[in-house]
Amino acid sequence: MFLKWLLALVLIAHGIGHITGVSAFWTTLPMGFNQNPWIFGAGGTLSSLVGRIFGVIWLAATVIFIAAGVGLLTNQAWWTSAAIIGAVVSLLAIVPWWNTVTLGVKMGALLDVAILAGLLTPLKAWVFQVFKL
Repeated sequence: MFLKWLLALVLIAHGIGHITGVSAFWTTLPMGFNQNPWIFGAGGTLSSLVGRIFGVIWLAATVIFIAAGVGLLTNQAWWTSAAIIGAVVSLLAIVPWWNTVTLGVKMGALLDVAILAGLLTPLKAWVFQVFKL
């Protein structure tokens, strides 16, 4: 039971962590992101229209991960789908801005990869056994 709560807390905290991206793209608050353009060229910066659109994608990842954590806590069958979708959305938000984001965000991308590996590969049976899901 403890590990289930811990996993849910990790999912919720990971979702809340995406607020840094929302804030970086939609406010002038210092989030540690630099002003380098995205990986597709100079047209996309934090404050550009492209940046604002990606801010919404970061917000979607926030909501999806929080929902996945709550779904896990309330024994909803869809929590795994939400976690998978959240990880994919998160990676779609992070990878194009790889030259702009902080080291912490890059570590969050590793968590996304771990979530996908743990829920989309044969590791899933092991994860469910260890976490008693």
